[in-house]
Amino acid sequence: MDKLAPFHHSPPLLQNHKPKPIRTHSPPSLSVALTTTSSLETTPRPTHVPNLGSLNGFTADSNTLDSVKAMHAQMIKKGNKWNSDSMAKHLITSYLELGDCKSAAVVFFVGFARNYVMWNNFLEEFKSFGGDPSEVLEVFKELHCEGVVFDSRVISVVLKICASVMNLWLGLEVHASLIKRGFELHVYVRCALMNFYGRCWCVESANQVFHEPRNLDDLLWNEAILVNLKNERFVKALELFREMQFMTSKVNATTVLKILQACSKKGALNEGKQIHGYVLKLAMESNLSICNSLIIMYSRNGKIKLASRVFDSMKDHSLSSWNSIISSYTTLGYLNDAWNLFCKMERSGTKPDIITWNSILSGNAIVSSYKEVLIILRRMQAAGFRPNPRSITSVLQAVIEPGLLNFGKEIHAYVIRNGLDYDAYVGTSLLDMYVKNDCLTSSQAIFDNMKNKNIVAWNSLISGYSFKGHFDHAKRLLNRMKEEGIKPDLITWNSLVAGYSMRGHTKEALALIHDIKISGLTPNVVSWTALISGCSQNGNYSESIEAFVQMQEEGIKPNSATLSSLLRTCGGLSLLQKGKEIHCLSIRKSFIEDLYVATALIDTYSKSGDLESAHKVFWSAEKTLASWNCMIMGFAINGCGREVIALLDGMQRAGILPDAITFTALLSGCKNSGLVEEGWKYFDMMSNDYGIKPTIEHYSCMADLLGRAGYLDEAWDFIQTMPIKPDASVWGAMLGSCRIHGNIEFAEIAVKELFKLEPYNSANYVLMLSLYAMSNRWEDVDRIKDLMDTRGIKPRQVWSWIQIDQRVHLFSAGGIPHQDEGEIYYELYQLVSELKKFGYLPDLNCVYQNIDEEEKVKMLLSHTEKLAITYGLIKTTSSAPIRVIKNTRICSDCHTAAKLISLVRSREIFLRDGVRFHHFKAGKCSCNDYW
Repeated sequence: MDKLAPFHHSPPLLQNHKPKPIRTHSPPSLSVALTTTSSLETTPRPTHVPNLGSLNGFTADSNTLDSVKAMHAQMIKKGNKWNSDSMAKHLITSYLELGDCKSAAVVFFVGFARNYVMWNNFLEEFKSFGGDPSEVLEVFKELHCEGVVFDSRVISVVLKICASVMNLWLGLEVHASLIKRGFELHVYVRCALMNFYGRCWCVESANQVFHEPRNLDDLLWNEAILVNLKNERFVKALELFREMQFMTSKVNATTVLKILQACSKKGALNEGKQIHGYVLKLAMESNLSICNSLIIMYSRNGKIKLASRVFDSMKDHSLSSWNSIISSYTTLGYLNDAWNLFCKMERSGTKPDIITWNSILSGNAIVSSYKEVLIILRRMQAAGFRPNPRSITSVLQAVIEPGLLNFGKEIHAYVIRNGLDYDAYVGTSLLDMYVKNDCLTSSQAIFDNMKNKNIVAWNSLISGYSFKGHFDHAKRLLNRMKEEGIKPDLITWNSLVAGYSMRGHTKEALALIHDIKISGLTPNVVSWTALISGCSQNGNYSESIEAFVQMQEEGIKPNSATLSSLLRTCGGLSLLQKGKEIHCLSIRKSFIEDLYVATALIDTYSKSGDLESAHKVFWSAEKTLASWNCMIMGFAINGCGREVIALLDGMQRAGILPDAITFTALLSGCKNSGLVEEGWKYFDMMSNDYGIKPTIEHYSCMADLLGRAGYLDEAWDFIQTMPIKPDASVWGAMLGSCRIHGNIEFAEIAVKELFKLEPYNSANYVLMLSLYAMSNRWEDVDRIKDLMDTRGIKPRQVWSWIQIDQRVHLFSAGGIPHQDEGEIYYELYQLVSELKKFGYLPDLNCVYQNIDEEEKVKMLLSHTEKLAITYGLIKTTSSAPIRVIKNTRICSDCHTAAKLISLVRSREIFLRDGVRFHHFKAGKCSCNDYW
């Protein structure tokens, strides 16, 4: 190769150094002290191998540095007669054993024929003796400055070392020197340059080296593809692969493997199939590694049948092949098939290893009970395999559910006894197990004792504190994390955003989004979805929508989780039209098959009163327990008790067992429809037939069912005999029933308990005010008002709203009057006159102020739901239903008026109050006056 001009890696260090002329004569003279004044050359060495042991008494087992240097000096004096690869290797090993890594590197540079196998072996040996590859680069610089000529193979290796140790500037100077001297770059040098630029600078520079106007060797094509894959440029890598086929260049097996791995990682099924076709075309299917990668690629894309087909087509199955297919089945939840393959593997004579057992363990940890996982663990130990850290993390994943803390502690004890607590993943899994079992003190103790804390451990503990609302602890941990030099990643920040938003601290969550940007990171779809979801769960629906608008302004595209959270918001506000828009978006983005999106759609349509659309989504989606429960609850809140029972029958025929949530929905359907006998039947069934222990929600539903039906004595007895202490929901149900039936005696008992449990809940006070007013007990009305004043309790603001042409119109009692108030009241007076012709009489019992009847009639006209319905009649002329949302329970007067309006004006009215849905049509309500 042409001579290289000297170059200077570090100008401050070399600026006064005058390189000596390049020497090409032979023999070389090498100082045994390895100073910076060596003259070397790299001409081929003779093949004669002298007897090293006869060299002036110096033998191959010299064990001091001085003796090795003396032996080295004697070799130099002998000139070419002594030079051989074996002797140079002996000298290198001697220097390395005695800790003189620099001299070993010098000998290697000038003492070996240049071949890559020897280079790789040398680097491995060099590092095994504690040598730093950067030292090799320093020797290279010194020798080059002294005029040593290096060929393309040496330059290639130097560039690879630069890439390995991230020596950005030396690699750049090597390239600059090559360009300056006008060298024709050998294919190996170009490959090394592409690797260097791809790792240390940017993939664009690597691609620029590839596209230089020279002949493109197969090696270059393969290196270009690999560099782009390493830099996550999947599309560019595939583009190069296709171009390579047109150029009739041949891809090697390593490149095919890497592309298939990228297809697995990116979920690129179609591209993976194309690579599979190429494999078949070039008869590469006999390559076991490629076939194993195909199996993994198909399984990670959810195509287990195609993965199985590849496995069955293989003539030979290695242990790795069996592990690939078994892990594919376990990952996708096909545990029975995985066990069958496991048995088939043993029959074929291939013995399972620890990886096989771990695959079975991890698959069962995801979908099976902890008991099955522990059985597998025992079988694994009986087969002679000792659980390793991967095994333990799988077992811990199985006992992470609440209530299994004692089993988790047993695993923890096993970890300590067997010395597995050194492993960072085991420590992190233990920490996560305690976090999810609400044992933050134990989690903190494990964290503090961890010697190697990875970022997963930090994130797990921070998220634990954040989700439990311990924000001070979480923030302190975040600051400590920064102080210890660990940069928070998006997972760290997102856990904090989720925690704050879940607890209703929307402003703080938004501030964290800003902090993410300040830290140099970009909030992703997970960040925004955490904010949207948290707002929705806390009923902060308007803030949830505002966050989504900001997310769109940031250019972040929603995923299925985002849409599920948005649909929950639409359901909370009964935004039917907005829900339909998100439904269309789900179809366009292919999210409609997502189980969470489908279930959220059912919930949104149900809570918007559109049971027909909810039912269509339900029957077109894959039916899971969650979707059955959602549809049953949808019918329940709309007062369709018989349909609820029919759905339960269908669910049982489908072989899906009901859970506690199912029975809550069933009992809700019965209470909203007055199905007392059916309610008792299902309440007894849950424990007798399914072994489900009733919770406070079930007892509350039964108390409400009995009370609403007028069985107040039975409801009282039921509450008194409950095995668990009644909470506010039970006493609230009792008070509501007393309000319906005018029973002051039981009401006073119930409200006394409620004042203890919820002393600042204004709804309880308002119910008693109404009940006393209905009975003309004005002194008691004043007493309750005085009590409210003393405790600083103000009645909850009452409002109703209706959406017309994408705009929400709010009607608030005592709030800002609507801009069209005059027109609304004019229309309402006309409407009431019409209603009176059909028998409407104002229900004055719905006014609990002690005023004259005329004033009470006026107050009834100002009820927000009447104003919203009237405005809907004014502003809409089509036959579309009028949809009104009210935040409190509709009064009996407005209920009667709404029924008659639906008859007089021939309009359907959907009204969702603070308790349930009412569908008014042709003078009737879906609740059958039972609410």
